[in-house]
Amino acid sequence: MTTDILIIGAGIGGLSTGIKLAEARPDLKVTALTKTQEGESNTRYAQGGVAAVWNMEVDSYEKHIADTLDAGDGLCDMEVVEIVVEEGPERVQEIIDWGARFDKKAEHYDLGREGGHSENRILHYKDLTGWEIQRALLAKAEQLPNLEILEHFFAVDLITQHHLGHSITRLTPDIECYGAYALNKQTNEIETILSRITVVATGGAGQVYRNTTNPVIASGDGIAMVYRAKGHLENMEFVQFHPTALYNPAGDNPVFLVSEAVRGFGAILKSRDGEEFMDRYDPRKSLAPRDIVARAIDNEMKLRGEECMFLDCRHLDPEGFRAHFPTILDKCLSIGIDPMKDMIPIVPACHYMCGGIKVDTAGRSSIHRLYACGESTCTGLHGANRLASNSLLEALVFAHRIYEDALPQLEQFSLKEGIPDWNASGTTHPKEMVLITQSLKELKEIMSSYVGIVRSNVRLKRALDRLGLLFRETEELYHSTTISPQLCELRNLITIGYLVTRSASMRHESRGLHYTTDYPELLPFLQRTIL
Repeated sequence: MTTDILIIGAGIGGLSTGIKLAEARPDLKVTALTKTQEGESNTRYAQGGVAAVWNMEVDSYEKHIADTLDAGDGLCDMEVVEIVVEEGPERVQEIIDWGARFDKKAEHYDLGREGGHSENRILHYKDLTGWEIQRALLAKAEQLPNLEILEHFFAVDLITQHHLGHSITRLTPDIECYGAYALNKQTNEIETILSRITVVATGGAGQVYRNTTNPVIASGDGIAMVYRAKGHLENMEFVQFHPTALYNPAGDNPVFLVSEAVRGFGAILKSRDGEEFMDRYDPRKSLAPRDIVARAIDNEMKLRGEECMFLDCRHLDPEGFRAHFPTILDKCLSIGIDPMKDMIPIVPACHYMCGGIKVDTAGRSSIHRLYACGESTCTGLHGANRLASNSLLEALVFAHRIYEDALPQLEQFSLKEGIPDWNASGTTHPKEMVLITQSLKELKEIMSSYVGIVRSNVRLKRALDRLGLLFRETEELYHSTTISPQLCELRNLITIGYLVTRSASMRHESRGLHYTTDYPELLPFLQRTIL
């Protein structure tokens, strides 16, 4: 299979890139892969909204930049922060022009506020903003005959000189990407897909933890593929735990997210006995940045011996709450909680990867002809902690920058010849699926117990030892049995687990989302962990 541009992933980053390229050049063939059906992506689950400076009478670029830098705890790339904040409103206007709807009050947008923001600047569609953006992008994509979305295609590995017999290391300066091997889940065959340019937009890796707001597809496939292809990654230790996932003893995967916008609407974090506790941790109280709030909740749970804390919405306007958060209200009512009468039980849950594939300001990775966009990347915007609702904005801005950089370069690249087909000789069908499912359970327990919100050298060492065993067992299974999506996801998640743990062990300080009891204070210098 051949295409001019191969996009792995069909969320906001992948589709925005594909739409722009396909619209600008109707003669090009643009192919986007999704491992499930179109519309299922991390983007779809984003509740809160997209942050952009919209009301210039009270807000400004300078304020949004300052809020982003404050949340990032000293590790943001200033140039990237300025790019995203200043180009963001124009990119948001584009998706509005494509049909995305955001809530309004009279003639003006109803701008929300979330933790870490100094002004109301969150554009939202009720509590289903990601769903609405995904809907609009798919509708726009359907209008472009040269943009094809292939469903149920699972990207297995990127194709580089390694597949032509060349020795490749992480120091090799001229690694090139020629496309990808992908499992067609409908035929169970591995397809060789060749392209002139490839874009990785596969989203995050929340499924590496036991409790996560991410959908089951969030298995870090793109990050793991780039790592295996010897591409550079950065800051993988910074895993954001959302402070307020709905606590449901019955268990959910993914856990249900109670948007930060609820606190922006006036909800207050409290203990079971109704005591407010955030004033002991930060003067911004319930609207402090996510890393601070998540650690505070985790600490209160441990101090009090509780399984959850609570979000008090009982003092809020019932009609306003229903209008803004209908999905959250319906979910709470479905498990017997009326937010107007009962406090909502909440726990922190893995939510967002701030590290990933290292890219420059044009979205270029360290591998030639390979771009990356969205949560799978580390652009430098988020630093040590993401400011709420900056993620959708980042994806839109970098999708546009990839389009601007890739389009004029496309003609110099041709499809690579001589790429071998996938070799599955000597493998057999796996006899016991329990080998995969049990390893996945072990991985989630290891990461949740040892590499969670609070870490230590002892915990990280124990995690690395156990991850090494899981890695060896899984690689043996991978090389002796035929490919399956479950095995590929397990393999990718073990890689993500190793990268997060290894990066965490290299950072001898507490900064942003990485808090360790062995180094509780910030160091006077900054460092980046590049793998």
